Amino acid sequence: MVRSVVASVGIAMSLCCGALAQDTSGLSDAAKSVIGAWELSNADRDRVCRITFQTDAVPGGYRADLDRNCANLFPSTKDVAGWTMDKFGTLRLLDAQGNALLELTEVESGIFDGFQPGEGRYVLQSAAAAPIRSAGDMIGDWAVARGAGKPICRLTLAGIPAAAGTLALNIKPGCDALIARFGPTAWRMERGELVLLSARGQSWRFEENDANTWLRVPQSADPVLLVRQ
Repeated sequence: MVRSVVASVGIAMSLCCGALAQDTSGLSDAAKSVIGAWELSNADRDRVCRITFQTDAVPGGYRADLDRNCANLFPSTKDVAGWTMDKFGTLRLLDAQGNALLELTEVESGIFDGFQPGEGRYVLQSAAAAPIRSAGDMIGDWAVARGAGKPICRLTLAGIPAAAGTLALNIKPGCDALIARFGPTAWRMERGELVLLSARGQSWRFEENDANTWLRVPQSADPVLLVRQ
């Protein structure tokens, strides 16, 4: 009898929780249109982080996943855990208890705008519609750093063509052993990511953290950054 009751409760909870996580019938078409990856930036777009709006239910709305660097760039996003949209189309970012932390209004298709005292204007736009950096934007001198530490290598992303659709990369003397082992010799832009390549066919991929900083992906506990000089 006890086993039967426990099993019944377990099944009921499973069905209940599954419905809670998957039921999006309450979402309007406007809310459904924001599901996916977006980029949050300041007005000058020199600070950028990614937010992914999910459909898993959380208090007050649905789950939102933010890049780890978001809280450093935009302190007001530190406690964001969810999102919701009201019948007027206002997009709200919520904390874990369902309280609204930020409000954004759609100013044109795929672009939301908001303001936070002390932090200024926010712009939220679909990652698919966000500007993609070209190779020409990246040419110049960069430093490789680990975490928030001092640079461990300096290099130049040149605009000179190299082999197989890549561009030349020049390393300056005195690089850390990590970079020496990797030995990058070329680079290219690929679907918005910066890719460094070695002569042995190895590659390091970086995504934009802000206009002057790119973060190696996948992220690790000891992040590797490219910082424009």
